[in-house]
Amino acid sequence: MNPLLLYLGFAGLYIALDVASFIDPLHGLNITPWNPAPALGLVFLLRLGKSAWLPLTATLLLSEWLIRGLPQAWWTSLGATLILAAGYIALGELLRRRLPPATLLDDRTALFNWIVPIAGGTLLISLVYLSSLSLLGLLPASGWKTGVLHFWVGDGVGIAVAMPLFWWLSSERGRILLKAAAWRWETLGYALLSLAALWLAFDVGDDNRSKLFYLLFLPIVWASARQGMAGAIISASLLQAEVIAVVQALDYSAVTVAEMQMLSLAMALIGFFIGSVVDEQRRTSDELKQTLRLAAAGEMAGAMAHELNQPLTALAAYAAACEKLLERGESGERLNAAIQGMLLESGRTGEVVRRLRDFFRTGATKLEALPLAEIITQASRPYQDKAVQRGVEFTLGPIPDATLLADRLQLEVVLRNLLANAFDAVAASELERHKVALRAEVLHGNRVSIEVEDSGAGLSAKEAALLFEPFQSSKSSGLGLGLVISRAIVETHGGTLWGEVATHGIFKIILPLQESPSHA
Repeated sequence: MNPLLLYLGFAGLYIALDVASFIDPLHGLNITPWNPAPALGLVFLLRLGKSAWLPLTATLLLSEWLIRGLPQAWWTSLGATLILAAGYIALGELLRRRLPPATLLDDRTALFNWIVPIAGGTLLISLVYLSSLSLLGLLPASGWKTGVLHFWVGDGVGIAVAMPLFWWLSSERGRILLKAAAWRWETLGYALLSLAALWLAFDVGDDNRSKLFYLLFLPIVWASARQGMAGAIISASLLQAEVIAVVQALDYSAVTVAEMQMLSLAMALIGFFIGSVVDEQRRTSDELKQTLRLAAAGEMAGAMAHELNQPLTALAAYAAACEKLLERGESGERLNAAIQGMLLESGRTGEVVRRLRDFFRTGATKLEALPLAEIITQASRPYQDKAVQRGVEFTLGPIPDATLLADRLQLEVVLRNLLANAFDAVAASELERHKVALRAEVLHGNRVSIEVEDSGAGLSAKEAALLFEPFQSSKSSGLGLGLVISRAIVETHGGTLWGEVATHGIFKIILPLQESPSHA
């Protein structure tokens, strides 16, 4: 964007805010109970750095001249405005160094590190600015104490409530989030609730109208809890504008307005902190889901390798057959059959890859009617040889003739993970005979039970309680995600997975059947 247009746009908006907030000015000076314009100035400083110093100073001088005019001794007003500009610039630089713009208002720590300099900085600016007005003869000596309080409240509340809005509007990501929150039906709901709360607070309360002011916390808590920081910013801005409009319409005294502004500040800060907590929890949840998905991809790699091995081997065989047929000069039915076989196997390979890709992206499952015996046989096949190599007595028990509606690859991942854990458990056991058994049986209610049993140490009550917590693992090389992923897959299929408390290892899976078995 053209820098000149940016500076002109900033100056126009700053002066417009200064005009809108020039209410109940103390002694006709720039001392009002609400002053959001400095919030825009601080965002301007944070975004542009030192290149914003001169435009900000020029804008403050122009706003002072257009709105409040210059006294006969114009240099006094000029000096006071320059002191005010220097204060805002110093506060902006403090924020830049204490809290880098990349992390501003992103979490609770950032919010705390932002509000403390705002509170202390606006107080110091108030003291210096009001003292300069008094020394220059623009403020009566008797009005210094009241002026400091009113200026601090006006600037502090204006910056604390409005700066998050301007900050988010100054970035593309912030604008997208605010737009998404604003165009939701519930935004209209908490806007209407804020109007209802204002009516109750300022009309039903009669003489002591502010006694029901706490009702205004309801809409901002609703907004921040539901929409995070974006909802808190929108609701705080709406409530601030509504409160200012109401107190002006009811002609409240400046002292009462200052008290209500402090309540507005508390209300906004509570909303911001709730919103930041909600956003942090959502980010953590998204990160955990992504971690689990990537870990699940690793767990699925074995199943995928097994799945791809068959079509790739068949492809190689068909290719070799085609090569021999071509060498013999054949071009008839046998060559066509070999080519069709290659196409079929390549399609199977592509389907496996697509399912892996879909799982990476969304965790999607592809359900199909599958014989239980086929799933168990395919999953246990790699462990037949492993049992011989390790001296483990691996028993594949009776498998009922039942059909599941399931994603074969994902259920194979679950069974292979349980078998891998069982083999690791017996390897660590001091017993002479190492046993692992896999069996299944049909239960009442059109369900099937799949059980993996081993002669390992088994689970204690404490271990069973923590077994399916993420990152809880007894293996030095494990992440503790295998069982978490396995349970998630089983639950996606409408089943349950648990480990029993026993003197040896027992894990059970209960899954619904697609149809009643023909026989048990």
